[in-house]
Amino acid sequence: MTKQFPQALSIAGSDSGGGAGMQADLKTIQQRHVFAATVLVAITAQNTLGVQQALPLSAAMIDAQFASVAADLEIKACKTGMLADVDQVTAVVRNLKKYDLGPLTVDPVMIAKGGAPLLSEAAVATVRDLLLPLATLATPNLPEAEKLTGATIHTEADMAQAAKALQQIGVKNVIIKGGHFNDNAESNDFVLLEDGSNFWLTSPRIDTINTHGTGDTLSACITAELAKGTPMAEAIRIGKAFVEAAIQDGIVVGHGHGPLNHWAYEARHHEF
Repeated sequence: MTKQFPQALSIAGSDSGGGAGMQADLKTIQQRHVFAATVLVAITAQNTLGVQQALPLSAAMIDAQFASVAADLEIKACKTGMLADVDQVTAVVRNLKKYDLGPLTVDPVMIAKGGAPLLSEAAVATVRDLLLPLATLATPNLPEAEKLTGATIHTEADMAQAAKALQQIGVKNVIIKGGHFNDNAESNDFVLLEDGSNFWLTSPRIDTINTHGTGDTLSACITAELAKGTPMAEAIRIGKAFVEAAIQDGIVVGHGHGPLNHWAYEARHHEF
């Protein structure tokens, strides 16, 4: 039998506009030369202008998708994105405990780029109490980190404290994304690893509104790298570089917050 190709799993909602959610995950994982499987948790009617409608799937359907994937594929890493509501989060947690799907990256998606809520208030507590303790890595932005820890984040020192608070919840590795500090010329992300070491990832702030799907893309890229066996710190650095390239070498799609250029990193590094 030939050697199994690296496989990763996206557990997320669908974005009909193609820029974020499961679609961004699939594009990113594919670009990193990893096979992407999916568990669909919710369907959205969505474009670059916002989310028009959302429909969570039943827990039974989520269970069935997990069972199908686990019965046939050899998933080496997985990630969660939009999880909708308490029932969906609980179903995902139940299945993550049931099956060995490799290291788990949790992107605690709460609010769409246009401002629409993607996670109910009750589900935020379920993510914090049940999902995060299973996470190998969590990748919240500043508002998400504040919501999950109850802390107010105004400074980089606050970011470091929030990362430690998330580790106390049970997350092994944490990235606090600093992109919401809009007055800085650079975007600084704080990384706290399981062994207690930490570092900052710095990139120039790019003047563009075409950043739809940035968080999904970062977490999906890291998940793909982990599926290949890349060490955590290196996987995080590759994820940051992938997103930076995807924003810098932008494309124009839609009339609102446009998507990223998922081809950009490989074009820069000639990885075809």
